[in-house]
Amino acid sequence: MMNHYSVVIVGGGQAGLSMSYCLTERGLDHIVFEKHQIGYSWRSKRWDSFCLVTPNWQCQLPGHPYQGEAMHGFMKKDEIVQYIEDYAASFSPPVKEGVAVLSVRRNAAQTGFEITTSSGDFTADQVVIATGGYHHPKIPRIAERLPDTIVQLHSSEYKSPDALPDKAVLVVGTGQSGCQIAEDLHLAGKKVHLCVGSAPRSPRRYRGKDVVAWLDQMGYYDLPIDEHPQKEKVRAKANHYVTGRDGGREINLRQFALEGMQLHGRLKQINDNRLEFEPNLKQNLDQADAVAESIKKTIDEFIAKNQISAPTDSPYVPVWEPEAESLQLDYDQAEIGTVIWSTGYETDFSWIEIPVFDGKGYPGHDRGVTTVEGLYFLGLPWLYTWGSGRFSGVARDAVYLADYIIAKRKQTTYSQDWSIINEFLLGS
Repeated sequence: MMNHYSVVIVGGGQAGLSMSYCLTERGLDHIVFEKHQIGYSWRSKRWDSFCLVTPNWQCQLPGHPYQGEAMHGFMKKDEIVQYIEDYAASFSPPVKEGVAVLSVRRNAAQTGFEITTSSGDFTADQVVIATGGYHHPKIPRIAERLPDTIVQLHSSEYKSPDALPDKAVLVVGTGQSGCQIAEDLHLAGKKVHLCVGSAPRSPRRYRGKDVVAWLDQMGYYDLPIDEHPQKEKVRAKANHYVTGRDGGREINLRQFALEGMQLHGRLKQINDNRLEFEPNLKQNLDQADAVAESIKKTIDEFIAKNQISAPTDSPYVPVWEPEAESLQLDYDQAEIGTVIWSTGYETDFSWIEIPVFDGKGYPGHDRGVTTVEGLYFLGLPWLYTWGSGRFSGVARDAVYLADYIIAKRKQTTYSQDWSIINEFLLGS
């Protein structure tokens, strides 16, 4: 293995592979370091019934768009892994699996980079960080108040209802993972207690087609973050909850409540054997509905403005309302045997020894290009558009960075050539 490369890519997920494809296409030597194996997060950090929440036609990795029969379906976990493996097989990227990158730093001359890995030291002219933004499971310290008799899992560790004790389950958090896991447990007949947070929900279908298709037609997925009306907050906002399960449908927490799921407000405190909840269940349910209705209204306005023929849907009517919010629950009496923390992830770029981060540890960049020459980021949520961290938009970002890297390399080579010529002329 060489010790120097024009480009080192850190991370062999869809972002890193997309970058490798684009550099391979442009004939630039590079290497990809992947700590585990291709498709690791999809393979190991998703539950058994996991599937995409966006239609398969949005899977547009560079040079490898989805070409299966279920264009409007939603790939399941194993199919996603196969899609990524097939992508890698299509162009044989120079990936070194099982190699962890321990540090990235500038070299002494500030002209390149030094990369320390579990397989040795390397240097590079340019580096692309493609590890995404979800690095360490985030579990609040309130979890320490629960007894050892209760199994505690982060959402990334949950696999199936059968793998849990034969008792009730408390799910904390209603982002995409929390709601889908709660549904998975509910459909399996588990008694589920769900702490409902402030995450918004999305309709699945509206006025004749999937909402994703409408948003795509409206240009939402092409909207750069700098033009987003909530650009200061959108990167930190929770994703809308919806599911692609069984062909795709809405997740209706109110319907689950009618069927026996116990809904609570946000988890506030744990004292002795009591779980205490915020009195905000109705508020959070209403707010999630309001977001879904605002999406529908935006679609209505687009249809009207463009005089599109589309069927109408019946007005939304809540099927359940919390009559009196339960603010306490004795976890022993409720026979809760498992708590699943669907509370997100923490970002960790501490191994990058280069000052490009803000006070929250987020890298400063413009479309992935940092202020440090030769250092780039790819695959972060809303790096440029909504799809930047997804199968749908990473290709656009990878192409942009690949072109930028090639242009930078040509500029550097041109400068070096003129430097040599000047030295020659001065010496003569």
